[in-house]
Amino acid sequence: MMDYELRQTGDGSYTLYSTSFDECYHSVKDGALREALYKHVLPAFDLVQKGKVRILDICFGLGINTLATLYWLERLPQIERVEIFSPEMDRELLNLLPTFPYPQELAPYRPLIEELVTTGSYGDGRVSIELFKGDAREYVRGLEAIDIVYQDPFSPKRNPILWTLEFFRDLHRIMDDSGILTTYSVATPVRLGLYEAGFSIYEAPKKIGVRPGTIASKGPLPLNQIDMEAKRRRSSAKVLRDDEVVDPTYNLPRSNDQT
Repeated sequence: MMDYELRQTGDGSYTLYSTSFDECYHSVKDGALREALYKHVLPAFDLVQKGKVRILDICFGLGINTLATLYWLERLPQIERVEIFSPEMDRELLNLLPTFPYPQELAPYRPLIEELVTTGSYGDGRVSIELFKGDAREYVRGLEAIDIVYQDPFSPKRNPILWTLEFFRDLHRIMDDSGILTTYSVATPVRLGLYEAGFSIYEAPKKIGVRPGTIASKGPLPLNQIDMEAKRRRSSAKVLRDDEVVDPTYNLPRSNDQT
């Protein structure tokens, strides 16, 4: 447990602080459960109206985004099936999850967590979950027809490889034409990177007690769209690129996008 410290968050739920990344897995101020629900799950399901939904949860971490999705799904009988795909490189973290103090709302899913950690998959008649124990960049390239992306890795400062233009292009490529992406980040370099990758950028709906994030989509949404061309003209912010942030020893998948 040396690499992780338990922290209570603003809504009473717990998260972990990673000493390796010098960052918590969730906003201590907003609350771990509230952040998952109000920055990812609720906005996503408000916007994606389909009977079958495919979700990419980057990265699995403590599993709260995935579990919060299942929790909210119980209130959405019109959705027939949900498929969740989630990469996580930190095997030590995954081994801690069966004993993590999940909030009361998510405690019923503890057996599911135990099965995921042990076997890497879970399935019933309505839900299937695939937990990939490895590199997110490698994993993402094998997916297709994703409706929702929870873009929720550690921050660009701490984990830049999952915030580059090239990664956003990979996400854009594997998403359905009506797909959306949710993220806690409102940083201009992040929004510009998503925009240059082909996404339209929107202000996330404001929720009381939670700082709004960003929503990106491949198609039009009934939200306040941000004028990214104007933002690009006014800003000196620089989009992250693979060749600027990757350690030479990192085995980065080769991109098929030459633009």
